Amino acid sequence: KAVAFGEALKPEFKTYSGQVIANAQALAKGLQQRGFKMVSGGTENHVMLVDLRSIGMTGKQADQLMSGVNITTNKNTVPFDPESPFVTSGLRLGSPAMTTRGMGTEEFTEIAEIIADRLLSPEDEKVATACRERVAKLCDRFPLYPHL
Repeated sequence: KAVAFGEALKPEFKTYSGQVIANAQALAKGLQQRGFKMVSGGTENHVMLVDLRSIGMTGKQADQLMSGVNITTNKNTVPFDPESPFVTSGLRLGSPAMTTRGMGTEEFTEIAEIIADRLLSPEDEKVATACRERVAKLCDRFPLYPHL
């Protein structure tokens, strides 16, 4: 814990945490512009919860679609969720991992487009392939270990 507290005291951490929030807000805004509903209307932190009921999809289905294009998400219950906790009506997304790779708001806007494209075309394998390719290009531009 002492190391974590020490890191949190550094000016770089303040910059990083501000970018994490800005990126999450860019992602939420991008999804909202494509018609997705956010629980609580958006986000004020590093995570957001998308209510998928308006597109007739479950969290489980969405999580599987995202996994298929190499985007990590979690199914999550939403308020007054009619689905079981094993299925859910929500999809939880976060920004820290991609921010750590160096991505900014421009990339998060693109990620929102990729997510929306895939979720709105769940049966279209051409869309799935295009989404996977876009994710791979982003990851190539922002490698986990750029010095290796």
